[in-house]
Amino acid sequence: MAEPDPSDASGHRARLRGRLLADAGGLMDHEIVEYLLALALPRRDTKPLAKALLREFGGLGGLFAADSEALVRVDGMGETSAAAIRIAQAAATRLLAANVAARPVLGNWQALLDYLRADMAHHGVERFRVLHLNTRNILIRDEIMSKGSVDQTAVYVREVIRRAIDLGSASLILVHNHPSGDPSPSRADIDVTRAIAEVGKRLNITVHDHIIIGTSGHASLRAQGLI
Repeated sequence: MAEPDPSDASGHRARLRGRLLADAGGLMDHEIVEYLLALALPRRDTKPLAKALLREFGGLGGLFAADSEALVRVDGMGETSAAAIRIAQAAATRLLAANVAARPVLGNWQALLDYLRADMAHHGVERFRVLHLNTRNILIRDEIMSKGSVDQTAVYVREVIRRAIDLGSASLILVHNHPSGDPSPSRADIDVTRAIAEVGKRLNITVHDHIIIGTSGHASLRAQGLI
């Protein structure tokens, strides 16, 4: 017989555990975070901290995208509890990444979008990444090329193409996030995409798309006829 939880005389945590095992999809966001924190802080009521974290970061997406330094700045958080949040995020992202790597990317587009939104939508700074594909459109490398301020990142055409040559990439998918949440492409987004595509074309390296990720959704420059 399991030992009683000394931190939960009311049985709240036991009931929460039972609901989790029976139907995890039925839990509210704060209950998911509460139970996750309880694994790291077993002798503490973690509901107030869970609610505080969700308020601080604007929901689950923002919470799981938060870096360790931001997490530990929240009153009541330490390295152990921050690590619990980070491992949950890492596991979820790793699972989505595996779905992308398992099949040709162009035939598995929704899985790619799910992965990119989970990994990039809630970041507070702009990140530019390049997905390198082989001749069968299998992902061979997924790299962050640059990180910028809250509204811009430096993207150098020559660096993107040089890396593609080094890896023997047959094609590329460009990706970056808009911390503002609005994925609408800017003039600079369009110009850099066309520049990379033009240089790549001369070297038989195809730019399939440039995807911009925001909290409100995503934009595809290919779908909008911009490349």
